[in-house]
Amino acid sequence: MRVCSLFSGGKDSTYALHWAVLKGFDVVCLLTLKPHRSDSWMFHYPNVEWTRYQAEALDIEQVIYETNGVKDVELEDLRRAFADVKGRFGVTGIVTGALLSDYQRMMINIIAHEVGLRVYSPLWRKDQVTYLRDLYRQGFRFVLTSISTMGISPRLLGRVLMLSDIEELIKSAAKYGFNPALEGGEGETFVVDAPLFRYRIVIDDGEVKRLDQYSWIYVIKAVHLEPKVLDKA
Repeated sequence: MRVCSLFSGGKDSTYALHWAVLKGFDVVCLLTLKPHRSDSWMFHYPNVEWTRYQAEALDIEQVIYETNGVKDVELEDLRRAFADVKGRFGVTGIVTGALLSDYQRMMINIIAHEVGLRVYSPLWRKDQVTYLRDLYRQGFRFVLTSISTMGISPRLLGRVLMLSDIEELIKSAAKYGFNPALEGGEGETFVVDAPLFRYRIVIDDGEVKRLDQYSWIYVIKAVHLEPKVLDKA
């Protein structure tokens, strides 16, 4: 089946793409919606412009659509994007990294149905603590790029999270009551390496900015691709 993967550059959309390839889907393109507003209800905002490097690392064609990010209006942008990739690439389905957001999953499903596309959401309602640990163990490496809740240390911003950092997130989530996989908007991520990446992404420059008491963002300023060295048996 020819499918298009909704791709934000974060851990969830990257894992969903990984799942689709392992299940034998023919992922012919990545679809990235780039909002003009940081408070978009539907789409990932921080550092989305750098997803082109991830697409290159994956060697999958990327289609980028700009959207105003205004609630409801941005849904029309999504509808046009779905119709376009269906016509251009002949896809019959959309793969998403929806994990817990009922609003996002419902809107994607409704619009895809109207356009005549099936939706696959392999992460839906997955146990999030197990999922976070599995991500690391399966070779996914990602950077925390934003924080919007009490309980996550800003020192984690801009660095590739290790298993110890993930365990810290899990403990903090239990203590402060936020979503451990950050699906509620408590944080955003940017993947720098994954099993399907042909290159690693190296962040050369970035800046941590404080927005308010509990909100921070890591702005990526420069990256490059680095060939992956395979371990010799």
